[in-house]
Amino acid sequence: MRLLMLGGTEFAGRPVVEAALGRGWDVTVFHRGRHDPPPGVRALHGDRTAPDGLAALAEGEWDAVVDTWSAAPRAVRDTARLLRGRAGRYVYVSSCSVYAWAPPAGYTEDAPPVEGASADAEQTDYARDKRGGELAAVESFGADRSVLVRAGLLLGRYENVGRLPWWLTRMARGGPVLAPGPRDLPLQYVDVRDLAEWILGAVEQGLSGPYNLMSPQGHATMGTLLDACARVTGGAAELRWTEPQVILDAGVEPWVQLPVWVPPGSDLHDALHSADVSRALATGLRCRPVEETVADTWNWLRGIGGVAPQRTDRTRKGLDPELEAKVLAARGVPDTTP
Repeated sequence: MRLLMLGGTEFAGRPVVEAALGRGWDVTVFHRGRHDPPPGVRALHGDRTAPDGLAALAEGEWDAVVDTWSAAPRAVRDTARLLRGRAGRYVYVSSCSVYAWAPPAGYTEDAPPVEGASADAEQTDYARDKRGGELAAVESFGADRSVLVRAGLLLGRYENVGRLPWWLTRMARGGPVLAPGPRDLPLQYVDVRDLAEWILGAVEQGLSGPYNLMSPQGHATMGTLLDACARVTGGAAELRWTEPQVILDAGVEPWVQLPVWVPPGSDLHDALHSADVSRALATGLRCRPVEETVADTWNWLRGIGGVAPQRTDRTRKGLDPELEAKVLAARGVPDTTP
């Protein structure tokens, strides 16, 4: 197979490149040159937002294109138009955020998408940008040659968003840790390596259409996730499970200040952790245990000096130690902040 990866040097794209090389595919990576791609690829440079930024893609043929773009949809439009006669299939890594708010628990790929998106748009907001990217892919490749990967929460090696790395760093610091309850709160996410393997399998199977791409609900819980983080970082952390209302009353922002966590029964939990993923499972999605994802991410993080890369276009995640100590004190845990 001949793969053209648009990006491929960071979080969501790099595992696709590594998995394709592992399968013996011929891989071309088109990127801006800010980071080195994995060895063994053909590298082409260009900036999709610049005039003539796609010049390096003027020639060449591929069996599939994988695109993770998340800004102005017109960049997907221009790339797809350029490649539609020279590539067999266009895989666009979208997001479950494309569904109109608020999708009900158990929503499938048939749930209505957000309104107001356009393939021709400049950058607007994340949901409409991703939906616009979907429209751009389908416009050029048709519904039969485009795959819309509506990914949920991404975790794993190379993370540059700050969710799992923050939890790991916090656990490594030790002491009482604010653990947002309940322990058995079901989570949905996908390890980026499992995402990559499914994408390549979709190309090999000739799949098309939209797919909710994350683990089955309850594959992990807040308890199994945080227990794994505490264990892999040495066991110095003391989890203090706290009721959701106590956390919310303290003004802590779910998802951002306490990454991954959103309160049960909320629209946000239904949208992020309650999707129907039966279509993806039926077409080959396999999800590794949360303990493996956590351990491999910790090993990677230590290997790069303990500080994860951070995308400048994403908000920083994590809870200030003083606010954490305040919430813990409210539930009767002594303040141990240095």
